[in-house]
Amino acid sequence: MTKSVEIAIEDSQFGTLVFDAITEGDPNGRPVILLHGFPQTSQLWKSQLSGLAQAGYFAIAIDQRGYSPRARPESIEAYRSEFLTRDILSIADTLGFDRFHLVGHDWGGVVAWHIACRHGDRLLSVNILSTPHPVALARAIIGSDDLNVSPEEVLLERGDLLTDQAKRSSYMEFFRREGSEDDLLANEMTGLKLLLEASGLSQEMAAPYLKVLGNKAALRAGLNWYRATDLSSIQDLGATKVPTLFIWSTGDIALGPDPAYATKSYVEGPYRFEVLEGVSHWIADEVPDKVTELLLGHIGTYNSPDK
Repeated sequence: MTKSVEIAIEDSQFGTLVFDAITEGDPNGRPVILLHGFPQTSQLWKSQLSGLAQAGYFAIAIDQRGYSPRARPESIEAYRSEFLTRDILSIADTLGFDRFHLVGHDWGGVVAWHIACRHGDRLLSVNILSTPHPVALARAIIGSDDLNVSPEEVLLERGDLLTDQAKRSSYMEFFRREGSEDDLLANEMTGLKLLLEASGLSQEMAAPYLKVLGNKAALRAGLNWYRATDLSSIQDLGATKVPTLFIWSTGDIALGPDPAYATKSYVEGPYRFEVLEGVSHWIADEVPDKVTELLLGHIGTYNSPDK
């Protein structure tokens, strides 16, 4: 049975933050933390929570910073990767999780990569949907290994010379623009609805997310994840030794094959790469049973802290 819970942490810069989350399973079971991306919420993982609980795990899906109303700092700076990463580690500490399995999709995948690469000692496994390793993604956008080049410069100046991934990522320029939340919410969220529909998320699937993000404060916070990101956060982001499952889908219009296939270069531990043919970016919504099957198969291999 799914339960709604609140998790409070103390942040040295932003005070008390209270995160909304949903859980399922025996609290004594091996813990699995699941992280959503934009523009979704913990509801993304309802099918996986049930499957994990039935397999004996304690699964917890979190409404991340900005999505939980009482964990919504105002400043853009508050949504930098180091703070997003710290949130999850602090939540794990509060819940008494020394080591845990981590699952992330989209921006949740970015956070999962940062934790796996910088705090791998906390993880039993990392399981990522859609999102390539951040360095592989940046290099695919830029078209070179030189991370001193600004992605904005690439997107604005190269025109027809844009890489495939730069073209796919061009929407980020709009998301990063101040006030873009107003455009997306205008006329009863027409812009946001069209964006989700064009990327493969049906109206029925999108409804629970739009209910949460259909106000300016929530949507602005979600977009602040884009506004706060820059290449400085990944300059020293190396490979991870954590056992890694990466699930990518060929129908993803935002994240293409170049960074997806390059991701293997950033995993030094056991690595499993699964390609889902014809599935959109919204993998867990579109093929939830397949995702649960892959997650159980992977994390079940790495339940011992000694592995």
